Amino acid sequence: MKRRLVLAIAGVAAAAVAMFALPLAVVLERSYRDEALLTLQRDTIAATRGIDLSGRPDRIELPRFNGEIGIYDRRGSLIAGVGPRAADRSTQHAIRGHEPTGSTPNGQLVVAVPILKGERITGAVRAQRNQASVAARTHRAWLALAGLAAGVLALAIIAALWLGRRLARPLETLAAAARRVGEGDFAARAPSTPIPEIDDVATALNSSSQRLGELIERERAFTADASHQLRTPLAALRIELESEALSHSDPPASRKAALAQVDRLQSTIETLLALARHAPAGNQTVDLNDAIHDVEARWHGSLASDGRPLRTAVETAPPLAAMSPAVLAEIIDVLIGNARAHGAGAISVTVRDTADGVAVEVHDQGPGFGPNADEAFQRGTGHGHGIGLALARSLAHSQGARLQVSDPGPGPTVSLLIAPARE
Repeated sequence: MKRRLVLAIAGVAAAAVAMFALPLAVVLERSYRDEALLTLQRDTIAATRGIDLSGRPDRIELPRFNGEIGIYDRRGSLIAGVGPRAADRSTQHAIRGHEPTGSTPNGQLVVAVPILKGERITGAVRAQRNQASVAARTHRAWLALAGLAAGVLALAIIAALWLGRRLARPLETLAAAARRVGEGDFAARAPSTPIPEIDDVATALNSSSQRLGELIERERAFTADASHQLRTPLAALRIELESEALSHSDPPASRKAALAQVDRLQSTIETLLALARHAPAGNQTVDLNDAIHDVEARWHGSLASDGRPLRTAVETAPPLAAMSPAVLAEIIDVLIGNARAHGAGAISVTVRDTADGVAVEVHDQGPGFGPNADEAFQRGTGHGHGIGLALARSLAHSQGARLQVSDPGPGPTVSLLIAPARE
């Protein structure tokens, strides 16, 4: 913004100076030339007083004169001094009339003045002088104008820089406060400024950040309370299941499955609670080989009981990604659960390299998502996917990853794109 402001003000100042200085320079040149012609005309008129053409031409004495002078008779012939042999146009005009004439041919100042004897014109005097003095005065005036224009332009640029800093500093402070709010620091506040319009934006930002902070705090408090209320009965249920398992030498498989589901539910609650408290992912990395092995352990039995094969493959090396292992497990479980509930056939979990990192793809042989695949990630769409995919996408965003439908089907594929692990 500062650069554009300086360029705009400097451009306007330069245009204004040019519109003022260029015509003034032309006017000054003409003024100096006219002044020099008047001076030459005055000197020539004074010189005619000592010239008498009533006698013989050889008796004509030229007066002392600063320049070249020539004397012409009534016929326009040069009879003394320096000049064209035949009178030029301005000299003929002076002979025919009573008015002095002036011109500037070939860079010279030329004046022709009639010589009067009583009321009768007896000839004319033609005087010529170089314009060097006029050119020198004009150049000095132009240099002064150029210096003045440069000074005005410099002052305009200085004023533009000062104004740019004055305008940019509050905007930079406001932008810094907005970035802090975007990073989750809802206590950040933009200070007041001497510019009312920026103050209005700062006030709106401060009010919004305060409301967002209060909303997030209420949601975190609710999530923490709800998680606490859930963990207590889960702990009691686990104790009861373990007690019944201990009371039997060979507990049924259903009780073991129930314990596994309790463990999974407790892990989900811990993961969501950590995210609700905005626990940073930091530099956490996950070994994708281990993650896929855990997926097989959790899902192979239940999918096999449904007659649904689970196929896994890790096609990347090294198999490391920047994500919390618990969050990755939760997202994959949501995707497999969605494929189990709404898909058909075998379920494949594949890890492969991409241009930006690593992709974890979950594929099944069901009918797919239909033409509006992205609606599956919206809460309450009524398309039968519930809030699982919406929760999975939120979990992915919290880790800087992306969850998308890479192939809507039939035979759909959902991809989790994860950044590579930091070195």
